[in-house]
Amino acid sequence: MGFEKKIFPLLSQINGPEDVKKLHSEELIELSQELRQYIIDVVSSNPGHFGASLGVVELTVALHYVFDAPKDKIIWDVGHQAYGHKILTGRRDQFHTNRKYKGISGFPKPDESEYDAFGVGHSSTSISAALGMAVARDQQNSDNQIVAVIGDGSLSGGMAYEALNNAGTEKKDMLVILNDNNISIDPSVGAMKEYLLDITTSQTYNKVKNEIWNLLGILNKINPKTRQYFKKIENAIKSIVLKQSNLFESLNFRYFGPVDGHDVVYLASVLNDIREIPGPKLLHVLTKKGKGFPMAELNQTTFHSPGYQFDKNTGQFLKKSDTAGPRKYQEIFGETILELARSNKKIIGITPAMSSGSSLNIMMDKLPDRTFDVGIAEQHAVTFAAGLASAGMLPYCTIYSTFLQRAYDQVIHDAAIQKLPMVLCVDRAGLVGADGATHHGIFDMAFLRCVPNMILASPMNEQEFRNMLYSGQFNRYGPYAIRYPRGTGVLKRINKQFELIETGTSRLLQDGDDLAFITIGPVGNAVIESIHELKKNHLSIAHLDLRFLKPLDSNALHSIFKKHRKIITVEDGSISGGMGSAILEFMADNNYSAEIKRVGVPDHFVDHGTIDELYKECGMDRDSIIQAAITMIGSKVVFKAI
Repeated sequence: MGFEKKIFPLLSQINGPEDVKKLHSEELIELSQELRQYIIDVVSSNPGHFGASLGVVELTVALHYVFDAPKDKIIWDVGHQAYGHKILTGRRDQFHTNRKYKGISGFPKPDESEYDAFGVGHSSTSISAALGMAVARDQQNSDNQIVAVIGDGSLSGGMAYEALNNAGTEKKDMLVILNDNNISIDPSVGAMKEYLLDITTSQTYNKVKNEIWNLLGILNKINPKTRQYFKKIENAIKSIVLKQSNLFESLNFRYFGPVDGHDVVYLASVLNDIREIPGPKLLHVLTKKGKGFPMAELNQTTFHSPGYQFDKNTGQFLKKSDTAGPRKYQEIFGETILELARSNKKIIGITPAMSSGSSLNIMMDKLPDRTFDVGIAEQHAVTFAAGLASAGMLPYCTIYSTFLQRAYDQVIHDAAIQKLPMVLCVDRAGLVGADGATHHGIFDMAFLRCVPNMILASPMNEQEFRNMLYSGQFNRYGPYAIRYPRGTGVLKRINKQFELIETGTSRLLQDGDDLAFITIGPVGNAVIESIHELKKNHLSIAHLDLRFLKPLDSNALHSIFKKHRKIITVEDGSISGGMGSAILEFMADNNYSAEIKRVGVPDHFVDHGTIDELYKECGMDRDSIIQAAITMIGSKVVFKAI
């Protein structure tokens, strides 16, 4: 969609932060309104992270009004909040390409813009990065400001606490802005949420503070330092009224707030004052996720990142009517784990802040005492599961592949070494689409298959997925990881009866003479389609669905190598260290000789786009697989696609 200057008269004049600074403070209100409406207009037709960006519109405008980016560094934790920032920093006319193939990224990305101070996508990293920049600034004798904007949900990540503790010790000049909307993706959980709620909702404290502040505003005309004196005793008021010390000030951060995050003029005034105060500071800002769009305010989880286009006036989704057909793997997971848990009282469900995204909320609604959302705390989730397993329970820990990277030490140290029987449900494995490089789950096969005592499986379809979830509860060998993709499967009907899958067994789906495909996971369905076309051209193709990358089905692989000299491996994961590498190792270890081509995600970070676009880019789509087979066979027959 194009940018309508008539609809956005003030925003149309903003080509960079320098134009924001030219405005009168009262004009910031109008700019905020136009910026919010522009985000609504674009995201309604091009879905992306919606609610969080709407919630920080005024904060974004105030930041660019007061601070001097890119000299001053503004780091957006996670990046869900950064749409307004992108629009105000020269990417307004490109914003309609957000998250599209070859378009701008949905997250801050330094090689996209100098205004994106730090690349983000995972939570709780902003304070650590800000401290690093502050130390570098002082080492280089510079004088720029450093600002980290972190949501309250991200404070449930332990890395944020580590950074706060270190920053308070270093006493570097930096500002942390806590965007407190009391929700991350799913509602925030944990003691920190309750602590912030106490501060922000204490009527007694806020009434006392406001009354004294207004009174001192009058006295300030007589003595300009009156309000400064009040700041010194404000902490005592907090301790008396709230009956607790201020956590942030115990970490040597000067705490300011809470303040209204939707009063842009006041926010700009507060930021202007705070920037002159040296040392580590924390500004507590109260915002409403989805602010300005009623449906997003009421349905904050749904509108965190709506996956469908919606009516920008009513908020009603414009998705196609549901028809009988394949269902999402996430739905299959949610329904299956509930079914298993009802028949096995030892099963416990765990997720790090992804209960709705993973569909664990289905079990959470029915068996709340046996389901745990631990917040954005992947390391804790895995070790919590390990503790449960060590005490005789059977935890199913559902965690996105890209976030499992953050718990790698716990998988090795706390689960695998102790051979603890637990099921790791590795959601969003493989290429995930529009979220791009920070969210693709392409490394799990490479980093899990080298871990002793680990079982690593991947189903080709939903039926296999149900059976693997069922089979995982009988494993006593160690952690049992099941990787599966985001989105829909391929089957119109699923057999409700479970079938036990023996660990380390594969399936020979097709025998043949000219070439053999070895696949693992749902990408094998593209190979099935390719083989169907190749057979029409009188080519004889074998297909082995490996199912388990660890342990390998050595008997099946011996049979493949004894018969075939031309083999193509296909995987939705990194070809560096992944399934193809495992096949090459098997060939070398057993003194076989064959021509092997590996198809998978190349050794570089893949940007965003649709799954179909990214599969084609990586050579994993049907047509690319067909061409790879024809090239390897060297057939003189002219291939005719039917």
